[in-house]
Amino acid sequence: MDNSTTLVLDATGKTGRRVAARLRLRGTPVPAASRSSRTPFDWTDLAGWDRALRGIATVCIVPPTVPGPVHDFVTRAEAAGVQRLVLLSGHGADTWGGSAFGLDMRSAEDAVRGSALEWTVLRPSNFDQNFDEDLFHAPLVAGELAHPSGAVPEPFVDLEDVADVTAAVLTEPGCHAGRIYELTGARALTFAEAVELISRASGQPITYKVISQAEYTATLLDQGWSQDDAHHLTEMFVMMERGVIAGTADGVATVLGRAPRSFEDYVVRAAAAGAWRR
Repeated sequence: MDNSTTLVLDATGKTGRRVAARLRLRGTPVPAASRSSRTPFDWTDLAGWDRALRGIATVCIVPPTVPGPVHDFVTRAEAAGVQRLVLLSGHGADTWGGSAFGLDMRSAEDAVRGSALEWTVLRPSNFDQNFDEDLFHAPLVAGELAHPSGAVPEPFVDLEDVADVTAAVLTEPGCHAGRIYELTGARALTFAEAVELISRASGQPITYKVISQAEYTATLLDQGWSQDDAHHLTEMFVMMERGVIAGTADGVATVLGRAPRSFEDYVVRAAAAGAWRR
């Protein structure tokens, strides 16, 4: 076994593709795994797990959206001779209490932290890139983002920072064993403040509107989201409004030795790329 061979799960996703590119640039062998890759991986195909884990030293885990499978995956990873696990979870996961949000990530943390392998947990906050690559994007292009989030800020983190941290941890065995890193931006912004910055940088008239949790769920359902996914996203805002994850953390600086990229830096880059052009 090449003791640097690293399996990146969800390698075509927002985080996975960024991490895999960084590892390849460093010369790390990366059999990136996804449903459509040359190393096929599907959380519902247990037989495929063993094939994907063959000859792997380190695994970067992006957990599935349901709780449970990571426990069995970790058991199989141990049996396959995997040495290290790096898990992407969520900011402040141990403060979420009885929230219905993030049961998948908390289950995955229990599995990884309870394993006999060397492990590291990365807990990023909401990504800056949610505004141009994900569910916030289409409403912004349409001119209005409506969420059940008011005055409580969110310390959005740049995915490029998350990928830099993840690649560093994956390529520095022994340096991050048993560590949990909270990854946030340098300051917290309300959604209204974030949308104002996006509007100014893009030159597009975009507004932010606070709506009720019930209205938000109904909007998602009208847009074709499943009942489970709509309620899961709404629960994220319910938990955020409690303010338990509104603070910033120093995980990016601790691992990389530099400050996180600012939200303004992200907005300038995305606007220059035409992210919100109509």
